Order: sequence, then C-alpha cells, then structure tokens
Amino acid sequence: MRPPAPRPPADTVAEPVLVLGAGPVGQTAALLLARRGVPVRVLDTRPERDAVGSKAICQQRDVLDVWDWLGAGAIAEEGLTWDTARTFYRDRELFSVRLTDPGASPLPPFVNISQSRTEEVLDALMAEAGVEVLWNHRVTGIAQDDDGVDVRCQTPGGEVVLRGSHALACLGAHGGIVRDALGLGFEGTSFDDRFLICDIRADLPGWERERRFYFDPEWNPGRQVLIHPCPDSVFRIDWQVPADFDLDRERDSGRLDARIRQIIGDTPYEIVWHSVYRFHTRVADRMRAGRVLLAGDCAHLVAPFGARGLNSGVQDAENAAWKLAYVRAGWAGEELLESYHTERHAAALENAEITSATMRFLVPHGPEEHDRRLTVLERALTDPAAHPRVDSGRLAEPFWYTDSALTTPCPDRPFGGRPPRGRTPDPCPGVILPDAPAALPGAGEPTRVRNLLREGITLLLGPAPENEDPGALLDRVRAAAERACPAPTAALYLADVDATGALTRALDPEPGQVWIVRPDAHVAAVVPGTDSGAVHTAVRAALGHGPDQATRDTRRPQTTTTR
Repeated sequence: MRPPAPRPPADTVAEPVLVLGAGPVGQTAALLLARRGVPVRVLDTRPERDAVGSKAICQQRDVLDVWDWLGAGAIAEEGLTWDTARTFYRDRELFSVRLTDPGASPLPPFVNISQSRTEEVLDALMAEAGVEVLWNHRVTGIAQDDDGVDVRCQTPGGEVVLRGSHALACLGAHGGIVRDALGLGFEGTSFDDRFLICDIRADLPGWERERRFYFDPEWNPGRQVLIHPCPDSVFRIDWQVPADFDLDRERDSGRLDARIRQIIGDTPYEIVWHSVYRFHTRVADRMRAGRVLLAGDCAHLVAPFGARGLNSGVQDAENAAWKLAYVRAGWAGEELLESYHTERHAAALENAEITSATMRFLVPHGPEEHDRRLTVLERALTDPAAHPRVDSGRLAEPFWYTDSALTTPCPDRPFGGRPPRGRTPDPCPGVILPDAPAALPGAGEPTRVRNLLREGITLLLGPAPENEDPGALLDRVRAAAERACPAPTAALYLADVDATGALTRALDPEPGQVWIVRPDAHVAAVVPGTDSGAVHTAVRAALGHGPDQATRDTRRPQTTTTR
C-alpha cells in the first residue's frame, strides 16, 4: 500500500520547476516534486524512451526506499537481491562481505535490475501523476533572473523558450551546455584503461546472490573482472581491457566468445548487450548556481566500482526536491537551497575520493604502485589484517551530513567516522535514520518508519522520564517545533510507531530524548525534550533558519501529534 502523500504546501508560484533530463535521476526528482504538490515539466533531448542496454544496474537499499515511497516498489520486487560481495585474487577467495542493516528494513541491501526497466516503472508513475514530459527538446541555453529561469530548447518545430521558477539539470555526462552557460567547471581525471561490459544470459547455479570481483584471474591476466547477477538469468561481466581495445575486432575474431567461455565454461549463453566504457572522475565546481541545481552525472562522474553513480544521483534528487518545495512554499529561504550545494557537493567529493582510490588500486601507475598492490594482494592470501587494504570498490551508501549547517551536533552521539566496509555508522545527527516496520493506531495497514517521515520534520521521542507526564512532555515538544518554523511537523513517541522495537534498539534513546528527522530521513539533531529551547533551535536549524528570522508563518499547516 502506498502511504498518504504529503499535504501540499501553499505553493502559489505560477511557473513549474523544469527538470532537464528524463533519466532515472530526473524521473525521481520530478516524481518527488509532484508528490509534494509542486508543478513540474520534464524536458529530454531524445524523441522517445530508448531501452538500450542494462546501464546502471545496482540499486542500494536507501534508494529503493525512495522509489518504494513513490509507489515504485516493483523495482525492489523485480530486482535480483544480493547481499554478499566476494573478492578473489587469481584463483583464491580473499574474503567476502555481508551487508548489514542497523534497523529491520524489509527492503534488500542491494538489487540488480536494468536501468531500462527502472525507467519503465518510473515512467508509469509519472503518467499516473500527470507529469508532463517534453521529448525532442534539446537544451541549447539557459538564463535566469530574480524571478525564474528561461531554458532555450531546439525542437523539430524550431526553437522554444520555457519558463520555470527553478531548473534541476539531470542531463547526465553530456550536460556541458548547462555547466558552460552557468560558468561552472567540471575538473577531474580520465582513465586510459577501458572496460568491456557484456550482459549474458546463462544458467550459472550458485552465482545468483553474489557480486564477484577477481583480481588478476588467469583469464584476464594483469587486470580485473567483475561479475554481477541480474534478473532473468542475466549476468553482467566487466573486464578491464587495454586502452586500444577494439570491440568489433574482438567479436569478429571470436576472442569475445573465448573470454566468456573462460569464465562460464561450456554452459550455453546468449549475449544480451555489450559496450566499452572509459571511466572518468569529475565534479562540478558548484551544484547550485542561483535558481539552477545540478544533479546526477551532470554534476559528478565516478567510476562504477561501488555503484555510486545512479545511487548518489537519486540522493541528489531527494535532497533537491524537498528543499525546492519548501522554498517555493515560503517555509524556508535561500539558506536551505544553498544547503543543497554544500551537502551534495560534499557527497560528490567523497564519492570521487573513494572511487579514485579504487581506480588507483585497480589501475596502478608506475612500478612503485604496482609493487605496492602486489604486496597487499599476496599478503591478503594469508593475513586477514590486510583485507581492508584490498580495494575492489566500497559499495554505495548514503552520505552523512554530519558537518552540515542543518545538523545540530550531539556531544553524547558523536559521529564515529567512516565505518568498515559493509557496515553503517551508529545513529547520530547527520546520519540517515535506520528503517523498521511501523504502525500507527488506526492508520490502516503496517508500513515502514521512513514512510512516516516524508511529510515534514518529524520528532521521535524516547520514553518520558519518570517525573514527566508523557502528554505534557509531548505537548511542549510539539509547541517548541511549531514556534520554530512554518513547515509541517509531527511529534510521535517512538514506542507508538516502532512496531517491532527494532528502531528503538538501534537508537537506544535516553528518557525524554528527541530525535529530530528531516523529510529525507536524515537525523537533524538529538536533543533533550525537556529543553524546549534546544528543540526550537534545532528544528529551525534543520530548515536553514537563522536565529534572527521570523518564527511564524500564517500558512503553516496544523501540527500532527500522536501519543
């Protein structure tokens, strides 16, 4: 069952938000905006949807969470679930990593599904939501003023100019027209080595729930191979190949068949799709320029080892959508919109750092780097202490907004730094809230905790202290939040929504403690509920409000309270 949509804000802005690009990032952004009552138009260069190749296949749990809330639960249901990442050196397994969940989410840690199928599911939801997609609209220019954005497009019928309150550029790696128009650089590096990607359909028992990474296998000496399972008995194989690799020559000579046979033996197979890629690491100077926001590959490019491309793009879309909706409603100002850049640019830089380190390990430069990698791999055969130094790609994870101006630090809940592979950080301000089954009295079918968070700022209370009346405490917390900002809030006792106790065990809240959670499920603050001033200040900070700004707005909807 899809949870209720958020109450639309008092959005009186006439112009829509223009989403440039109808790939999964643009689709997600458009659906999130529409779900929040924001009019949106999507523009795309192509004449129609082109379902070519598997492209981005690996989707992480917190991205599935966003799509599930939008009604696209079919992506998780149809995707092939895997929870183990195995790493080999030549013919020996070095280690495997099983993925953990601090809560009890019903969603899998990762699924593999073709990008074309993901787009198909999201297209159906866009049609249902009445989101207009303008195909055959190639963006040729963009300009903005104090009131809005003008996007110039070339269409089969000639040039048109479309007006929007804001624009969200999701044009992928070829979004240079927008970056150039805004004066934004896109610095980084490109890797000479190429990667051959081949989707094959074959029956390979025992490989269905694992990602397999091979360093220096005998069937690709000196280089790497990555194997991912996909639905319908399809397996995605990535070979690292030389810079002068010629796919046509490889196929016509029979060497492509020989490559595949070296991995799967005599098992019958068919090729579903193949391509050759050269990988890049680039990050735009800024991800916000006035009323224009950049998201996904238009803002950052990283190598795919770790699946941080599309996953981080969807997280861009979620961050941008709720902030655009709040700014258009008058619930927040420029500070909140600017926080899109500060938060997501920091995430992009971290993804670039992590994937660049992976690429340096995969493609070492010079004798010294080669010798260092060989030493690590040889040692890892017998010494588990060397396993963390073997870099086959740190898997995608949400970024932790611990340094954001929207986050109020808690001395008793400090951020412990980047956890080991496969682990998540302990819950604290800046970290995404663990998910768990949830149920509200009289609210119908059970749902997930995060589905209750999307409407606005949510305040989850631990048990009331012994000397406090639970109802009075909840009323004080609610009143402090209501005074703090015009956006909708919900004040809830954790015990009333945590259906299984899994979230309570993960948070381990102190009596009277309040966990303040943003609409994108990131924890904004952990404060004592008995301190109304601390609650008030933290809620304001979560929306980018400074202490001198007005604390009330007549358009504020009624606060929800449950106890």
